[in-house]
Amino acid sequence: MAQQPGAELAPGEYPPLRGIALVMLTLSIAVSSFMEVLDMTIVNVSVPSIAGSLGVSPSEGTWSISSYMLAAAVVQPLAGWIGRRFGEVRTFVTSIWLFVIFSALCGLATSMPMLIACRLMQGFVSGPMMSVAQALLIRNYPVHLRGLALGLWAMVIICAPVFGPILGGYITDNWSWPWLFYINVPVGVLAAISSWIILRRRESVKVKVPVDFVGLILLVVGVASLQYLLDNGNDLNWFASGRIQAAAAISVVALAFLIPWELTDPHPIVDLHLFTRRNFVVGSLAISAGYFAFMGVNVVFPLWLQTTLGYTSTWAGYAIAPVGVVALFLAPVIGKNIHRINLRAAPTFAFCVFAASLFWVSKLNDQASFMQLATPRILQGFGLALFFLPINQIIMAGVSGNELASAAGLSNFLRTISGSLSTAVCVWLWSDRTEYHHGQLIQTVAANAPNTLAYQAQLGQLGIEGVPAQAVMERVIGGQASTLGANDVFMLLFVLYITMIPFIWLARPPFGAAGTRAGGH
Repeated sequence: MAQQPGAELAPGEYPPLRGIALVMLTLSIAVSSFMEVLDMTIVNVSVPSIAGSLGVSPSEGTWSISSYMLAAAVVQPLAGWIGRRFGEVRTFVTSIWLFVIFSALCGLATSMPMLIACRLMQGFVSGPMMSVAQALLIRNYPVHLRGLALGLWAMVIICAPVFGPILGGYITDNWSWPWLFYINVPVGVLAAISSWIILRRRESVKVKVPVDFVGLILLVVGVASLQYLLDNGNDLNWFASGRIQAAAAISVVALAFLIPWELTDPHPIVDLHLFTRRNFVVGSLAISAGYFAFMGVNVVFPLWLQTTLGYTSTWAGYAIAPVGVVALFLAPVIGKNIHRINLRAAPTFAFCVFAASLFWVSKLNDQASFMQLATPRILQGFGLALFFLPINQIIMAGVSGNELASAAGLSNFLRTISGSLSTAVCVWLWSDRTEYHHGQLIQTVAANAPNTLAYQAQLGQLGIEGVPAQAVMERVIGGQASTLGANDVFMLLFVLYITMIPFIWLARPPFGAAGTRAGGH
């Protein structure tokens, strides 16, 4: 609700910022949030280079990714508690400074254990950054512009994962991998200084409560075990491995005990009571399912382009980038007009657009041109801005000011875990379906079949016979199987989007959240 002129402000509440101070705050929060999300994907395409430089295998190099995501996922649900305990402004600025320090140490790493340790700490200190940033935006923007603020924030969250691999590939190819981390230093320093100058006298109310050590231990153990399972399941053949079985059992037990403990503890470290609110549950599950499918495409699509179609990492990045470019321009427009939008119809339309683009991609083959591959991503970009921001408004419906960071942290945690789960499941599914189609294709390629003989004759005219000819045919079959497997993944994600549409309509208006203007009904 807007503050009435002359009305006394509650403790921890301040008049909205205006003018250059508001612009500078927006830029500071945008670049810091961009850094935090970007670092989840910027290393992806550089793993071979990092692993080679530090003398380890590429599979060991992937720990530079998973260690960061693990630590960030653990801390995200704690953002609300940390913000209340130490103050949201101090938490945000301190998080940026520590992120800068550990980014520099990552670049200076001389061994893989050192890099993993620094990435782990980088994830820990960055965990509260994005959730507290969202709360600070809402607190300091005028009521009539809060939709625009969230639109700008959503634009950052949408675009960072898309541009991460492109930027990572360019830096690795043209400079060296330590610069993946060094670039955070000047940007982070400026963001921290400007944020402190603007917000140092606008601190939120601090609440000193006992530390819920039992809840903290259960959360860390449960999430760490789950993340280990997701990161290593494919390599260890999932539940055929004793380590994966142990990780699954520990995760289930720890998280199962965490739920009743947090619901009954007088000072829970994770506020699970938010799940008693219908819109929070609907919005969180919708954004988790939508992000699951979104990340599944973002992982399988570029891998398919590189392993089957022969794309370089840079050109694979160009092929997936249109989704971010379109959303980059649409998100602020959607945010500015969020109060005019039906907050259930908008994500319904977005899911239809996502489903249509995935159905389109699922029908492409390994002969598709660059434009045929990139055009569905342009279509998906139109849906992306209408998906993220309206559902985020549904999540925040009815959330009070002192619960903003908790609600944002918990929903961001679910989104992060959903992305990790998607990466593991979709890559495994693609591999499994590729093996299935490979077996089916091998059975259809009989030695004396007319098509086989005709293809062998074509190879013979090129001087390719015997073992080399068999190798060529195997590559062709492997490429076709990989394409069919990817098509199966895209089709399943298409079904997921369609299935989620009725679920969105379980949300109930009004959708005015934490002082933001109510969205459409």
